Amino acid sequence: MEGHFRDKARQLDRVDTLSGFRKRFYLPENKVYLDGNSLGLISRDAEESLLRVLDEWKTLGIRGWLEARRPWFYFAEQIGEMASGLVGAEKGELIFTGTTTVNIHSLISTFYRPAGRRTKILADELNFPSDIYALKGQIKQKGLDPEKELCLVPSSDGKTISEDRVVSMMTPEVALVYLPSVLYTSAQLLDMEYLSREARKRGIPVGFDCSHSAGAIPHSFSSWGVDFATFCSYKYLNGGPGCTAFLYINKKHFGTEPLMAGWFGCVKEKQFDMSLDFIHEESAGGWQISSPGILGASTMEGSLNIMLEAGIENIRSKSLRLTAFLREMLNSLPGLSGEGFYIATPEEDHRRGGHIALCHPGEGLRINEALKARGFVPDFREPDTIRIAPVALYNTFGEVFSLAVALKEIMEKREYLNYEKRRRPIS
Repeated sequence: MEGHFRDKARQLDRVDTLSGFRKRFYLPENKVYLDGNSLGLISRDAEESLLRVLDEWKTLGIRGWLEARRPWFYFAEQIGEMASGLVGAEKGELIFTGTTTVNIHSLISTFYRPAGRRTKILADELNFPSDIYALKGQIKQKGLDPEKELCLVPSSDGKTISEDRVVSMMTPEVALVYLPSVLYTSAQLLDMEYLSREARKRGIPVGFDCSHSAGAIPHSFSSWGVDFATFCSYKYLNGGPGCTAFLYINKKHFGTEPLMAGWFGCVKEKQFDMSLDFIHEESAGGWQISSPGILGASTMEGSLNIMLEAGIENIRSKSLRLTAFLREMLNSLPGLSGEGFYIATPEEDHRRGGHIALCHPGEGLRINEALKARGFVPDFREPDTIRIAPVALYNTFGEVFSLAVALKEIMEKREYLNYEKRRRPIS
């Protein structure tokens, strides 16, 4: 059985049309990096764009705002335009700005307008905690009680949620729906088109946090009727730790006033008029708040060059093959079955994000530590989930095979017993 999967991995790698992109990334020495859903690796292209902008600052000084090869004053708009095809955004709908949580605050402050019976925000109980913190904060800023106004869609299994259950909770009391595109633990991919359509039927604005899907899965924000969205750039988009995020506004809302106003959201031609009256850009650019951190953002130009060259449809296709191959091995290799594992990630392609959530109640943390000791880099999420994210641009089927074999050996030899049940601040 093991030999069968080894041969299959070699064959899949031989016919992989994206294999050439691997050499354009800096791969950790003597490691198999499978944590791209948490922090993507740096590419040589990203390094090059960073060094170019650093040199522009060195040689141009303040003139770089208008005279750099990609003028800093328009950098956010141009990078947004570059990335628009990845998520199906139309002209002016996507801007490269802020951070994910700051963007959530900005978007919710604009679109959450409780009035009359409509006072509630509908989210889900499996969402990333930062999103929930922001939603609660925004409810409080409206003078309301999050205990009463934040409705969380429950999960029947603690790992996934039902889209039909979400729709059933879109009642006349709901003023806003805000959900993830992919659940960060189980990698369940929600049907954003269906949810957007059902919210629209009820006159409820709907937004998404796409941090765990952007760069791995193609989206069609505009044609689906998504009202707003945000996503980070340091996971599958490989922008680097803490890199600037993206913010999407459907063009039908361009005339809406951004309530967390800042001077970089002003009409470009009037920004240096220094007027105390805020006249915002009627595009996603109107939701910019502060001057962009050009050095920290500069890596995204190079990273996007790779993404666009590879093609998001090709990236998604390989990602699905990688995770399907991993799932097949986890379900078939002798030594893994009967060891208490289960896979929380939906099996169907249209419901699966970019990683596999391998759960082991009781020993997930220590098994994860044993994998790291063997040179693998997955990550662990409480209470029992090992997240394994083979990234299409730089991981191979051979690496996925080696992970499954290592896991089998760890269980056979009980290597995980050598590690403490104590989680580090980042695991």
